Amino acid sequence: MKRAILKGTGRYLPPRIVTNEDLAQWMDTSDEWIQQRTGIEQRHWIPEEGGVGASDLGLEASNIALDQAGWVPEDIDLIIFATLSPDIFFPGSGCLLQHKLGLDSTPALDIRQQCTGFLYGLEIVKAYIESGLANRILLVGAEVHSTGLDVSTEGRDVTVIFGDGAGAACFEAVDTAAEVGILATSLHARGEFYDSLMIEAPTSRENPRIDDAMLKEKRHFTNMDGKLIFKNAVKMLPKVAKKTLDRVGISKDDIDLYIPHQANMRINQFFQQFMKLDDDKVFHNIQRYGNTTAGSIPIALDEALEMKLIGAGSTICLLGFGAGLTWGSVIYRFPE
Repeated sequence: MKRAILKGTGRYLPPRIVTNEDLAQWMDTSDEWIQQRTGIEQRHWIPEEGGVGASDLGLEASNIALDQAGWVPEDIDLIIFATLSPDIFFPGSGCLLQHKLGLDSTPALDIRQQCTGFLYGLEIVKAYIESGLANRILLVGAEVHSTGLDVSTEGRDVTVIFGDGAGAACFEAVDTAAEVGILATSLHARGEFYDSLMIEAPTSRENPRIDDAMLKEKRHFTNMDGKLIFKNAVKMLPKVAKKTLDRVGISKDDIDLYIPHQANMRINQFFQQFMKLDDDKVFHNIQRYGNTTAGSIPIALDEALEMKLIGAGSTICLLGFGAGLTWGSVIYRFPE
């Protein structure tokens, strides 16, 4: 049977670091206020003058992943690009990345599942590889949040959370009878609460798509109902993790490392407490990078591998919850 096996990972964070103390110069906040609510100490943002898009960050992460996999760009059968902050309104950033990799006909697919974008991408990887539609897939999650944040006291609840960054992963089809690779996925959505976490403008349901009134009302900035998101996240994450574990037929203790989306340290700590997991079973890096949305899980995966927290024979659980609302979980086992 063909299995989707991880061959290489990479991450890229722009060099500009914005600390909580930096944010305190622009809005009424403090390091203590931010850390108590989110666990974040700093985040990476693109240069203040701009000129860097999601595909640029994705390119840097992809080059690292390709090198680790021993691939050249021409080896890629499919590019999957997850982002909520595309370089331009359309076409998708996957096409921009394809061009920047020097390719001229490789298919590129963009997906817009926000915080769970990488998880949705993994299910697509699994389906394409196991069906024989592709042998080598580049999956990227990348975000540039900083150019779309309200850097004022009014916008602080959202602005302090988000960072820029990208992660990439190379998956290859391997014929094996072993229970390895992407073992199971569980994906969900509930559009009823679409407006609990969204950017409304520019919007095709208005004519014009954006005007001075929308800008004055700040409808082009992220609107978030933090309490609703938190309440649903802490409820759904344990449920979806258990559902995926049951699909594989293993227990929570068979997982070597849980890598949750890095949205809020408090959400991840609640998940850990509910699941009764030891500290070394749950990976956190939000304190250094903030919430990089679609980039969050692949960045964390790459960092955990680099730190040798996981490796040959490890079984990991990736999970996330975010805008949509969408949530999901994926279990992956590394070959021995």
